Amino acid sequence: MADTATADRPNKVTVSDAGPARKKLSIEIPAETVDAHLKQQMDTLANTITLPGFRPGRVPRKLVEKRFGSSVREEAKSRLIGEAYQKAIKEHNLQIVGDPAAESLADLKLADGQALSFELEVEVVPEFELPNLDGIPVKKPTLEVTDQMVDDEIKKICINEGELENREAPEAGDYVTGHGVMTGKDGAEFYNLNGAVIQVPTADKNGKGMVLGVMVDDFSKQLGLPKPGETATIKTKGPENHEVEKIRGADLTITFKVDRVDRIIPAKLADIVARYGWPDEAKLREFIKSRLTQNVIVRQQVVMRQQVAKHLVESTKIDLPPRMAASQAARLLERQRLELMYRGVDPQKIEEHLAELRAASGAKANSELKMFFILHKAANKFDVKVTQGDVDQRIHQLAAENNTRPEQLKQDLMKSGRINGIAMQIQEHKAMDAIVSRAKVEEVPAEEFDKLMKQSA
Repeated sequence: MADTATADRPNKVTVSDAGPARKKLSIEIPAETVDAHLKQQMDTLANTITLPGFRPGRVPRKLVEKRFGSSVREEAKSRLIGEAYQKAIKEHNLQIVGDPAAESLADLKLADGQALSFELEVEVVPEFELPNLDGIPVKKPTLEVTDQMVDDEIKKICINEGELENREAPEAGDYVTGHGVMTGKDGAEFYNLNGAVIQVPTADKNGKGMVLGVMVDDFSKQLGLPKPGETATIKTKGPENHEVEKIRGADLTITFKVDRVDRIIPAKLADIVARYGWPDEAKLREFIKSRLTQNVIVRQQVVMRQQVAKHLVESTKIDLPPRMAASQAARLLERQRLELMYRGVDPQKIEEHLAELRAASGAKANSELKMFFILHKAANKFDVKVTQGDVDQRIHQLAAENNTRPEQLKQDLMKSGRINGIAMQIQEHKAMDAIVSRAKVEEVPAEEFDKLMKQSA
């Protein structure tokens, strides 16, 4: 296969700034390269196809061009652009984040004797200096697993293993399943989901609730208590940091036609003990306490990482894009989803956290984005490596925290395209732990730690 650039006919590449953390690549592939690539593609096709009246390998070039020219040129264009792009980012040492953006590539045509010119905009890791990573002051809370924590975990397991009881009308805490549609002011449809689920807000939510991934402050008031067959209409503003750019700040109308109402009836503890083959309740409690002890270690790691993250964000100057790109927003949401799974947060709570992150201020979103870039650079500084064994171990850990089988979780992650996020999360954690290992750590009682955190919040 002909290369897109050689010493005799290199591509012309210009890299220019397109704003904070963005670069514009202007690339011109010489006419000689285009012609050589097209000739090779056509010759290869002519030598392999069979057409009536011609022996294999003897189909005239003009006939090949007439029958297959359009598709060959499209394939050649894609390959030429892809190879030129990869060569350009390698030669200019660009650290790309996400996929390139281009509006006019579909309109480009390959023509004999003509150079191929195109432009791409890419998000890049911004240039900045890491602060001193040694001796960062960190408080480590001394935590212990209490009987109350075991009781709370048992309650959670009983709910997770409970059964759904169909209801004629919903009350606070009940789950409503139905058909949700989200549209904009001009009628543009953003989501149309059958089987969508919402929860009628409980008293502690102060009327706040989530629908189709969007948090609504007066959700309880707008939703009411719709019965099966009835439709609720919710109006709200699109969250500032939604991964779908057209939703941001838009006037949204969400209709939700109720199909069914369910209440979770917690399973009895004796049934849980029998279902999973525990000899008695004491052995189950012993197992839960052991698992919670591991969770305490994770919590200690999390709170120390959070302190280091706060220090790094405040101590690092990075020029960020004035408006978060959709790809950046999607990455941050996925990063947060995996982090919450790692902490063992309930799936429903995870979705609520993500909805709140979408609605968070620009300052909060930029803080998250800064940490993404800081840890990326720290990982390079410490030469962090992630192995397949690391990924498998993390999947087993996440499966245990979320009461599912590792094989099933791995399939779900692969199906949803989130498996690469696991490796990224491990890389970030290893980079952060390398910094924590250099920190000045002071152990403090949990009560004192909580007071200190409230004072610094």
